[in-house]
Amino acid sequence: MPMTDAARIAAQRTAPAGLMLWRALQPLRGLARFMNTGAHPDDETSGMLAALALRDGLSIAYACSTRGEGGQNDLGREAGADLGTLRTAEMERACDVLGLSMYWLSTGPDDPITDFGFSKSGVETLGKWGHARTLRRLVEIIRADRPDIICPTFLDIPGQHGHHRAMTQAAHEAMAAAADPGFEAEGDPWTVSKLYLPAWSGAGDAYDDDLPPPPETVRVSGAGREAISGWTWEEIGQQARVFHATQGMGRWLGGAESAGWPLHLAQSRVGDDHGALTDNLPARFADLAPGLPAAAALDAALARTVAAYPESVAVLQAADAALAALREARALCPPALADALLHRLARKERELARVILLASGIRAEGRLAADHARPGETLAATLALHVPQGPVAARLGWQVPPGWAATDNAITLAADAAEADPYPTSYHPGQPRGPVALRLTLTTAAQELVLALPAERPLLVLPRVEARVEPAAHIFNRLSPRPLPLRLTEGASLDLPEGWRMEGAGASALLHVPASAAAGVTLLPLRVGGAAARSVTRIEYPHTGPLLRSVPAQLRLCVADVALAPARIGYVGGGNDRVDHWLRAIGADVTSLEDGALTPAGLAGLDTLVIGIFALKTRPRLAALMPQVHDWVRAGGNLVTLYHRPWDNWSPETTPPARLEIGKPSLRWRVTDEDATVRHLLPDHPLLTGPNRIGPEDWQGWVKERGLYFAKSWDGAYQPLLEMADPDEAPHRGALLSAQIGAGRHTHCALIVHLQMEALVPGGFRLMANLCAPAR
Repeated sequence: MPMTDAARIAAQRTAPAGLMLWRALQPLRGLARFMNTGAHPDDETSGMLAALALRDGLSIAYACSTRGEGGQNDLGREAGADLGTLRTAEMERACDVLGLSMYWLSTGPDDPITDFGFSKSGVETLGKWGHARTLRRLVEIIRADRPDIICPTFLDIPGQHGHHRAMTQAAHEAMAAAADPGFEAEGDPWTVSKLYLPAWSGAGDAYDDDLPPPPETVRVSGAGREAISGWTWEEIGQQARVFHATQGMGRWLGGAESAGWPLHLAQSRVGDDHGALTDNLPARFADLAPGLPAAAALDAALARTVAAYPESVAVLQAADAALAALREARALCPPALADALLHRLARKERELARVILLASGIRAEGRLAADHARPGETLAATLALHVPQGPVAARLGWQVPPGWAATDNAITLAADAAEADPYPTSYHPGQPRGPVALRLTLTTAAQELVLALPAERPLLVLPRVEARVEPAAHIFNRLSPRPLPLRLTEGASLDLPEGWRMEGAGASALLHVPASAAAGVTLLPLRVGGAAARSVTRIEYPHTGPLLRSVPAQLRLCVADVALAPARIGYVGGGNDRVDHWLRAIGADVTSLEDGALTPAGLAGLDTLVIGIFALKTRPRLAALMPQVHDWVRAGGNLVTLYHRPWDNWSPETTPPARLEIGKPSLRWRVTDEDATVRHLLPDHPLLTGPNRIGPEDWQGWVKERGLYFAKSWDGAYQPLLEMADPDEAPHRGALLSAQIGAGRHTHCALIVHLQMEALVPGGFRLMANLCAPAR
């Protein structure tokens, strides 16, 4: 739906005209382009980028390999490509704060360059991403953006995330490859002048760099404040980082200034530094074209434009003159200087156009009657243009792709309009998102310029044929057979194998799977009127607005044998897993406990209590109940805790019934190889023998990794049941621990069993069924 007036007012408050004009002027002060590189959305060095852009006058960009599909989600249950879609939008909103151009190496959800899970090795990461593809994509981005400086956020050293290490290795390699005419990648060769590395440690709760950082050769100061807002550079950085809400980002700093960001000059094609990041780089157009009078005139006009602030009329006049000088310089640019000059002139032209728009006070708005539409549909549209009295005239219209039609009041999509792309490969603040844009023509005293501006909300194009089956993934337990309830879009049907049948239709359908069905995962396509349908996931949060991702509509069905022990199971979720859903799917008796049931009386009727991922952090009443949970365990209850982080309200001494410490940084206490050999330390332990005997086949087909945040140390009551290790590392024994506590039992499971169930890995269901069996 369109934005409400309240939402518009709230957005307006975050972008006062004076501050926006001030920030738009800052990149006019220099020519240097700085590109940060990283592996995930939120790897950007936000405070440093704010200082470089808003104090030092550099223009800035960020090249990121993945969409963060394998990360945590502190907001909801989006995972995989849905989380990647959400984190892509979060990154774009963070870019808006910093004026940061955004580039992605990953071009779509099926790209091998993906956040496949935690890695400890850059070599492993590049093996999965494809070393050649990763380098080629980074070179294409460099050739398109043409930065003067590249700076990865992390070091390529042991103890660091393998994805980070891979991107830093690729940055070194791209320095030569981007400039090499013989390297096959899109774009004309470009020589990057400098490569910097962070001269700070990347150690913390997740990582643990084995080697010290390289020596500092230059420092980006963190001192000072933005003149107009009074905010420190790190505060502005945190205002960007707070948009990474799925990762729980954003810290209140209380006005403290940063000590700065030390950097190490790793490669230079322009000589050594003498104290500044921009040493030996061109600062003015006259430096690049000393024999071109228009270049010197442009430098002077740019300086006058910046100096004219805060008088908007004077800024407008100076910017108009600067744009005229820029166009003259471009027209007179000799071929020998084209490689060094033309892309910088194009960037300055975009920057000047934004300054002219803001200084003119012109406001252009375009709204659509809906956020979504299908090919061939027509949407009502509204244009609004406010032009204050002054020297600039304006015309406003819609800009749509070929085959579409637009009037001031309506937009009609083409019959073959492409679906919304959840993974755009680039983003530039202030420029349109999606297929529909505003076309604003400005006529100044000196010239005419045309700007493409974003509509109030981007239009998301839906597939022509949409249908849905819910749930989209299911399990048929041959040891507890029953018809599977499904909800299908009215008029949709599943393609079924011989011997399978559907009873009913629509929201009350039942799928009957024969007991003779073969074990394994089957994909059942969904059709409407004989046409293959697509299923749409709609995602919307206040900080991102509406998003969507579509996939072929189908039911993923796992047929497996999962034995269940009779048990009354209570589940306390933290909002980050669906273990209760999957236990019900295999036939278990599960009650999802709301806060009102978190009482001693609520425990009394349970055989097993499962505490979901992060639940001790997100469910305060659960944390307060833990002393009574201990009593319940000693009286015979079976407590299962799924993985938690040390900071998730987990006290080693008081949270579990006996002491159990979770390890950090996580890199040291996890096994990232999903195929790592699992050795049973106590093969005859009840959790490994009943009701399902866990064998080698149950550890096959796992996804992402074995587990993380393994226990580091524990009371002697706990028995480690499993041993596993990543290649060339000492084995871990803290993945699955169980202790007899009085007449009951506590089991702590740091294996990512919940993701195996989501991925329909049979071993995940069989192990979880064993964990939920009553204490014995």
